[in-house]
Amino acid sequence: MLQNQCAASASTDSGPNPFVANIALAARENTAFRAAFWTGEHLQMTLMSIPVRGEIGFEMHADVDQFIRIEQGRGIVIFGNGGAAPAAQQRIGRDDGVFIPAGTWHNILNEGFRPLKLSSIYAPPNHPRGVLQQTKADAEKSGY
Repeated sequence: MLQNQCAASASTDSGPNPFVANIALAARENTAFRAAFWTGEHLQMTLMSIPVRGEIGFEMHADVDQFIRIEQGRGIVIFGNGGAAPAAQQRIGRDDGVFIPAGTWHNILNEGFRPLKLSSIYAPPNHPRGVLQQTKADAEKSGY
């Protein structure tokens, strides 16, 4: 039986079961910095809420490809090579998608006046199943 978004919230990881959801709605309703929304064996989706003037933080996933879709708000994506100067940056907004190959340094900053809401797909999964981090400080404490 398929589970649907009405049966799960952003604070409930619905994987690895088959699942149907309105991702844009779930992302807009999410208030946590990071919440695992669905985790399977080879793929994971998290939802994020980046506060006004906040950021994900410059990071790199050595063995993980990532896709980020902006569901609400405006931001800037920065790509780099690990050094101090960004290699490239671009403004992003609702409905934009960002493809991040494994090994690419990146950051997303919220430049809007309300939380930046996004969904993020990792292949393979990058966070423990069911992870829920209310703030960036919680994420930094946990080390992922």
